[in-house]
Amino acid sequence: MQIEYKSLKIAHLPTPLEEATRLADALGKTRIFIKRDDATGLAGGGNKARKLEYLAAEALAQGANCLVTVGGPQSNHARMTAAVAARLGLKCRLYLTGQRPQGLRGNLLLDRLLGAELIFCGEVKLGEIYRQIEIDGEQLGKEGTKIYFIPLGGSNPLGSLGYVRAITEELIPQCMHLGIKPQAIVTAAGSGGTMAGIMLGLALAGWDVPVWGYSVSAPAEYVQKEVAAIFNGASQLLEASCHIEPGQVLVDDSQIGPGYGTATPAALEALGLFARTEGLLLDSVYT
Repeated sequence: MQIEYKSLKIAHLPTPLEEATRLADALGKTRIFIKRDDATGLAGGGNKARKLEYLAAEALAQGANCLVTVGGPQSNHARMTAAVAARLGLKCRLYLTGQRPQGLRGNLLLDRLLGAELIFCGEVKLGEIYRQIEIDGEQLGKEGTKIYFIPLGGSNPLGSLGYVRAITEELIPQCMHLGIKPQAIVTAAGSGGTMAGIMLGLALAGWDVPVWGYSVSAPAEYVQKEVAAIFNGASQLLEASCHIEPGQVLVDDSQIGPGYGTATPAALEALGLFARTEGLLLDSVYT
């Protein structure tokens, strides 16, 4: 189906669908394919580019001149939001959990290079950060800065349309060209928008393919509720009849380990396996 909501053309799309033959051999699997959304561009690439095409379009339509979002200190979403803001000539404010480090490394360094203002919020709950953003937004508005707030991970019904389109306009045509149909699709599950978009895209296309989300931080029950809410909200945006209950969302929370951002021994093993067999570098947080 054609998605009518306005989006910007800022990501490098379509991304390739590549067969990982050596990885499949190492794991004893028949065939494994990888959707290379690390190749979306925007200061290092990643899945958030698809969501930001829709969210940034709405920001411009509303007359905003500053993108605001929240994340962890090494948030890929924050880095890509800063990149989109730079591309569009907008200001960017990133509200990050934790304390300001003595030196900026990794994504924090990239955030600053991209021109973002970094606000470190300490060890507080997400709701408190949202309240601070609301207060700051009112003050900034008086000074002539109109903010557009992007939720954690860019995960809301509008942002998830990026992955609805990834399925209907890219993955399914690529699979049909190769003469294959997946037995399952596997993705990381954080804030839930990517998984929700994948599931809705498949439902709209009539493809009965199970989608497994591996939680990176939260219990399965929480992720299931978030994914279902975003799925149903996006379906309403598209005036579709698709609807799911949380219990229909397949989430595995057995690989969280000590917590978000801490790689487990299994994750480190997988990082090495992908690197040695396919020359692919994975993100340690979401592996």
